[in-house]
Amino acid sequence: MAESLVIGLDSSTQSTKAIAWNRSGEDIAVGRADIPMSNPGLDRFEQNPVDWWLSCKKALTACVAELQSKGLGSSSIEGLAISNQRETLGFIGRDNKPVYPAMVWLDERCREQVETFTQQFGAEEIHRITGRPPDITPCLYRYIWLRENEPDIWDQTACFVDVQAYLVQHLCGGEFRTGWISADPMGIVDMVSRTWSKPILQALGLDESRLPELHAPGSLLGTITPENAQETGLPADLPVFAAGGDGQCAGLGTDCTSSRRAYINLGTAVVSGVWSPEYRYSRSWRTELAAQGEGYIYENCLRSGAFLLNWFVDQFVAHGKADATVFNRLEKAAEKLPIGSDGLLVQPYFSGVMDPHWDTSARGVMLGLSGSHNEAHIYRAIIEAMTLDSVMSTEDMEHELGHKIDHYLAIGGGAQSALWREMLANASGKPVLVSPTIEASALGAGMIAACGAGWFPSITEAAHAMSGDSTVVEPDAARYPRYRELLEIYRKMYHATAEINQSLVAFAADK
Repeated sequence: MAESLVIGLDSSTQSTKAIAWNRSGEDIAVGRADIPMSNPGLDRFEQNPVDWWLSCKKALTACVAELQSKGLGSSSIEGLAISNQRETLGFIGRDNKPVYPAMVWLDERCREQVETFTQQFGAEEIHRITGRPPDITPCLYRYIWLRENEPDIWDQTACFVDVQAYLVQHLCGGEFRTGWISADPMGIVDMVSRTWSKPILQALGLDESRLPELHAPGSLLGTITPENAQETGLPADLPVFAAGGDGQCAGLGTDCTSSRRAYINLGTAVVSGVWSPEYRYSRSWRTELAAQGEGYIYENCLRSGAFLLNWFVDQFVAHGKADATVFNRLEKAAEKLPIGSDGLLVQPYFSGVMDPHWDTSARGVMLGLSGSHNEAHIYRAIIEAMTLDSVMSTEDMEHELGHKIDHYLAIGGGAQSALWREMLANASGKPVLVSPTIEASALGAGMIAACGAGWFPSITEAAHAMSGDSTVVEPDAARYPRYRELLEIYRKMYHATAEINQSLVAFAADK
């Protein structure tokens, strides 16, 4: 008898991964496809939703093809759920086709709208309803930007969609619908009632009929159409279950269902989170609905994560990523340097800062540069900065919650870096568990599909059963005090440079 499988499909910022998982959380087959992104102007990042769909189909087809190459039929697939990039907004017309490029979560064109809407509606009220302080990342302010700057497009848009809503409609047909955990990052959801916020919609002049239907995690959203089944090789009428935001799915994929564990995704952005059964909001984190459908995730987010390492290598290291050995070479050189990179400190806010400062005008800073520093110093200093920022955020959260987090569980591409893993353990004084898969978002979606398919009585039980065994990096007690000294210096850096950065951003905008 063929082994039962589910597919967790992760439609992330740069690519789609379709991964077939078994009951133990082992990946049996994988399909991948890229998603192009454009940067047509300062602070603008866009995608064509059609590319989300084309990438989705390619990834699913490749996953099924790999199953078949292993002698496994697609009939063993019993469910599918989607993890998707959050805070990316698509504009779909009455013919279900895009009428304007989707604004990716990296987009910063709505900085002015953050200020004006906050003054109109009230910062505290926005925070109370949505779990997020006013910030450039949620889609809330992009609705306003579109209405003010592209009124014709605003009128032509029949539905404002997240990535999951768009893909589900294309996979299954029917109306646009999505999951709570894909909708709440849009910044217009009431986090207590788990519905679109009527006061915010009224202030936006946006009718709920122009938004996707909302569904709890694990709900049946539809089944694959016969045409898509034939094109991809998936079973006809394959059920698709509501999942959503890649951050929440990653937390689920690491079995972050206890308040004592913090997951940390060392990816394009560095995102960490802790589960809680109760709704609380704070400037020390942003609050998300949890992927298991119960409770909340208190999440820290550093927008410029491993993106900074790629940026540095591409812009300032000879041959950039074209040199296949570049990261291994820099990592080995950085390992030999002392804590603090010989007096070099980086502020990693290259795309503004969310918690704890919530400053869209914050920018990257390098302090202490001298003629004695080389590329390895900068490489190490960037990793130290991301590590210190994560530790600072976790400690602020612990202080406010009144309890200690026992350990981190690391996922994402950066978790493959021995330097980064050890640095996080040594700087925090906490063990760092390393997940057996870097594809925790796809696994989290797979867990939701597994529950929907009836394998487990709850999504939480699916997470317990499918999360797998982790390796552990223990902290080095001898290095911890030195990192404490460096962290105290790092805490001063934002306050020392904030006013200068704000002036520079204003100067650059006044061309």
